[in-house]
Amino acid sequence: MKHNFLLCGSLGWCLEIFWTGFHSLLAGQPTMMGKTSLLMFPIYGCAAVIAPVYRRISFFPAALRGCLYAAGIFLAEFSTGTLLKHFGICPWDYSGTPYHVHGVIRLDYAPVWFATGLIFEKILSKSS
Repeated sequence: MKHNFLLCGSLGWCLEIFWTGFHSLLAGQPTMMGKTSLLMFPIYGCAAVIAPVYRRISFFPAALRGCLYAAGIFLAEFSTGTLLKHFGICPWDYSGTPYHVHGVIRLDYAPVWFATGLIFEKILSKSS
């Protein structure tokens, strides 16, 4: 589990830097500056729970597993975002975007979390 925590934390950081860099390019910034926060490493590391969950739900169709992962990621993002926001240290704020919930989750990211959960499932199932 420790190995998977470190793997998920690192992979999460890399994906976030790619995602924010891509969005900066779409916003007209040719430097494609990506960013993340040190606070995100343990949050992404918690995705290591996907490995034991996958072992229990591997017989479900991929579409259902993806929906379960997206729901789990939304729950984790909402709870950690709300907690960090309470302390004034939340590194993200979606308040200015459509489909946000309390500024800490974006419902339009559901397809992203669906795919991310399935990608992590494949990576973690091979590393276990």
